[in-house]
Amino acid sequence: MKITALVARILLGIMFVVFGLNGFLHFIHQPPPPAGLAGQFLGALAMSHYFTFIFAIQLIAGILFLINRYAPLALTIIAPVLVNILLYHALMDVKGIGPGLFATVLWCLLAYSHRSAFAGILQPTVPQE
Repeated sequence: MKITALVARILLGIMFVVFGLNGFLHFIHQPPPPAGLAGQFLGALAMSHYFTFIFAIQLIAGILFLINRYAPLALTIIAPVLVNILLYHALMDVKGIGPGLFATVLWCLLAYSHRSAFAGILQPTVPQE
């Protein structure tokens, strides 16, 4: 499991550093936005500068994964990004869901190896009277 977690951490780190940097430096050619609702959604994210924060979060999480510091924090901050990637592709543009699914599988493998860091939030609370 240690080797699997190491490979998952490095792949996630590389993936999010590259795509986070690409958001700022534009070194990977992006195809034109799709037509319809998916294109409108991406246009709204771009016009509102929401993407700037997403790319910054990706870059920060990727660096944390690569330097192997605060991996549980990196897992926590990148989880909402992965959820949004999956929801976007599942609901608006299904053909591009592959990389999001791959990143989610890597995230799950790494989260499982750091499950002790999340033990406190996964315990039920007793209602106070």
